[in-house]
Amino acid sequence: MGYVFWGAVLFLIAGTALYPTGVQYVEDALYAINPSAERALHYAERHFDAKRSRLYDIERTEYFLREAAALDPGLPYLYHELARVAFLRGNFTRALALINTQISLHGTATPSSYYVRGLIEGYMGKYNEAATDYEIYLESDPENWAAINDYAWVLLKANRAKEAAREAARGLQVFPDNPWLLNTFAIALYETGELEAALASAEKAMASVREVTEQQWLTAYPGNDPQIAGAGITALRKSIEDNMHSIKKAITEGEIQL
Repeated sequence: MGYVFWGAVLFLIAGTALYPTGVQYVEDALYAINPSAERALHYAERHFDAKRSRLYDIERTEYFLREAAALDPGLPYLYHELARVAFLRGNFTRALALINTQISLHGTATPSSYYVRGLIEGYMGKYNEAATDYEIYLESDPENWAAINDYAWVLLKANRAKEAAREAARGLQVFPDNPWLLNTFAIALYETGELEAALASAEKAMASVREVTEQQWLTAYPGNDPQIAGAGITALRKSIEDNMHSIKKAITEGEIQL
């Protein structure tokens, strides 16, 4: 099937800062006076928040993360954040090395690092390894719809469609109108041959995606450039449309064969 998967983190695009240049001058001046690892990490995190569009700047984020690493490489989420930056830049090999460092240092004390490693492994085609990492993360946060959705994605890519359908269905019990989960559930049902149920889920996803706001999109894609939220919603809608078309075509061709 020519379906289009749209996971919880997909846009790998670095943004350009929109904040007033005065903010940068103040940060640099204060950091020059007190170059602490904590201050560097604080600045990095506020430039890496998709919900603060005027401050978002992945270049400043990486700069301050490197400063923090030079001053205190033991900060709890330091390598986690560096891995996220590398992932968004599309440098998956570096991202994997960084998140492995994070996990080796902190393990399950930073459970979201397993989520990040699952994402990286998924984009590297390491689907079964990614599934294992999502399972570890979901033990700490079992009702995180984005993690459930991405877990189902790697199960699909690993040709484990029945398991993917089960996980998407579990997520939908808590979030019945979530368009991402509905779209994934439709794909999984198609792969298991349940075409009519797949179409029903795709149609519900199409109805639901019309209500998605840019703020909701930014919540689903933390760390991504807020300037592309509108384009992200449009792409999500198109992926659902394309999947629904493929499912309808499969149903029609099946009826003709009968």
